[in-house]
Amino acid sequence: MRPVLHADCARARLRRMIKIPCQVIRERDFKLVGTHLLDLSPKGMLLESDVPLLTGEELLVTFLGPSSNRWYDCNATVARVLHGRRRRDRRRALGISFDLGAYHELLLCEELRHAPVTRRHLASNASGR
Repeated sequence: MRPVLHADCARARLRRMIKIPCQVIRERDFKLVGTHLLDLSPKGMLLESDVPLLTGEELLVTFLGPSSNRWYDCNATVARVLHGRRRRDRRRALGISFDLGAYHELLLCEELRHAPVTRRHLASNASGR
């Protein structure tokens, strides 16, 4: 029997609304980019930030697990910059992509299991995109 990989798990792709402590720092000058997390998945996060960054910039991310005392630390990359110009964008934010490694990704996925799915994610799935 072939094992089920976490990347194939539908739950791993869902972004969850979560309020947890975090710190995101730009790697090149160690400037604090943000501390207010808007949503989280095992593959990345949406972070409120007014710091001007470019797609592809390297970051250091630290956040507390939503249902444990476990801290997650990882290298990350700015995947998307939301400038707050669209109607559905409530504020400036950064889409951040990271790779926690298989074990920590599974732990985080399990911690996020009961957190509510973000409205933005539900709206994009409902429209068939």
